[in-house]
Amino acid sequence: MIKYTEKHTIPCYDTDASWRLKPTSFMNLAQEAAGRHAVYLGFGYDDLIKTNTAWILSRVHVEFVDTPKWRENITLNTWHKGLNRIFFLRDFLLTDDDGNTRVKATTSWLVLNLETRRLVRDPKLMEEGTVCHEDVIETPADKVQMPKDVEAELVRRHTVSYSDIDTNGHTNNAMYMQWSMNSVGYDITSSRPVKEFTINFNHETKAGDVVDIYRAVVEKEDSLHVFVEGRVGDASSFCVEIVF
Repeated sequence: MIKYTEKHTIPCYDTDASWRLKPTSFMNLAQEAAGRHAVYLGFGYDDLIKTNTAWILSRVHVEFVDTPKWRENITLNTWHKGLNRIFFLRDFLLTDDDGNTRVKATTSWLVLNLETRRLVRDPKLMEEGTVCHEDVIETPADKVQMPKDVEAELVRRHTVSYSDIDTNGHTNNAMYMQWSMNSVGYDITSSRPVKEFTINFNHETKAGDVVDIYRAVVEKEDSLHVFVEGRVGDASSFCVEIVF
């Protein structure tokens, strides 16, 4: 099974006030599908933990072609594309009952030794027969930084708590997207659909950490770009560019 497929019906709790699938909800769907597929291929959580290693999501780029809405039936396909520099790449394609593309995504993953905190770059981690070189988005997710010509403002301060933490004991990747959407401003999120976003996970956060969340808004001719960065002290924990 080089490609993995799941079928879902969009529930109300995964949508916003306009009935659209939330970016955070897509992140949750994607990470669970990736985990199930990795287990099937023999390099899932249970396989890696035997050598004290784990998958770490590093970068994500998502394009909402036509955002699914509440009660719609959707099909999520995912496959991994092997090693590219230090990253293991995995793509996602979400379609509707008619086969129309609704969401496209590409993700970049690292394998981390949990004891030494060093990266594992072994291409033999997965066999060539499990790799699919098809591109949903050809270019891997890019690096995201706050724009230097716009002064970012502190908009929120979040203490990492119970609902943020995943099975690895640190903040789940989808929660960073939730913090970001909550930091954009409801006047924007309630009136403009998300066209795409790119998020970088730079440093893990754990329960009790206080994350200062900064925002910068850049208006372009046909879109609005909102940058959100979370910092713990002087260290960037995540940075995202959201295009409305």
